[in-house]
Amino acid sequence: MRFFSDNAAPVHPKVMQAIADANQIDTAYDGDRWSAQLDARFSETFGCDVAVLWVATGTAANCLALTSLCQPHQGIICHHEAHIEVDECGAPGFYTGGAKLMLVDGDGAKVTPQAVGDLLGTIGNDVHQVQAAALSVTNATEYGLTYRPAEVAALGELCRTRHIGFHMDGARFGNAVASLGCHPADVTVRAGVDVLSFGFAKNGGMGAEALVYFDPAHADAARYRRKRAGHLQSKGRFLAVQLLAMLDDDLWLANARAANAAAAIIAGAAQGRLLYPVEANEIFVRLTAAEAASLRAQGFDFYDWGEGAARLVTSWHHTEDDVAPLARAIAAL
Repeated sequence: MRFFSDNAAPVHPKVMQAIADANQIDTAYDGDRWSAQLDARFSETFGCDVAVLWVATGTAANCLALTSLCQPHQGIICHHEAHIEVDECGAPGFYTGGAKLMLVDGDGAKVTPQAVGDLLGTIGNDVHQVQAAALSVTNATEYGLTYRPAEVAALGELCRTRHIGFHMDGARFGNAVASLGCHPADVTVRAGVDVLSFGFAKNGGMGAEALVYFDPAHADAARYRRKRAGHLQSKGRFLAVQLLAMLDDDLWLANARAANAAAAIIAGAAQGRLLYPVEANEIFVRLTAAEAASLRAQGFDFYDWGEGAARLVTSWHHTEDDVAPLARAIAAL
């Protein structure tokens, strides 16, 4: 009955078991035998050599990634509704030492090459102006839309030609890949992404995200930045085992498919109310205040999303039986 956030979903039993199994003495920080497996395991997932750091939160993952791409006097291009702009309490500026977020528009929180190019065209080669050093996009976006491989590649080509770094906020990366049915490399390394914040907490993890560097050399300085930021946990094995458990048998992808399938059932009942196509596990619908109150009176929990709208989010554990009552209630409004 609760559809306000996939952050509130249960931890997957296999992740809980992995944490319990790691409850034994081992080397501290990131020197344990589980952390040592991350580079190889994620390299298998993406089909290329990567370097991976575990991080406890998505905000830390995003911001540590951006510090790898941007100096304090430079700028990061992102959508004006990007999580790093709206929901991270100024953390990108804090972590980077003052780098500026440079905002662009786009439907459904999607960034286009045209929008990025137009912004870059307003910046002169002048010491008095902040110079853009990186682009950050979210896949799936804050409105649940996905970037197709060709769309990411177009942005990646622009970043390459303009010599700026390319970061992807993948808090719901699993949901995007599950929706697209593509290889995870198709929307990352093959499309020019330099570093990915690969989200697991929303998809069955307890509290672990993966910072994936597609050029392993770029991870070296990030290890120092992680320590300096207070994110080198002494018992890091408990984060590492979460990531490994989610990679086993592509559990991350199965969980994302389940969440997406649950969202599709609700979307089918909300035709005519949808504010955006449902491409992942978020549903944005038009609801009057009275309609929202009616749903809540029936026990459904969700976020209001501005006047006359609501956001519903499904999670990995939601079954057809779980979402059917909400679908029926929306259809009956």
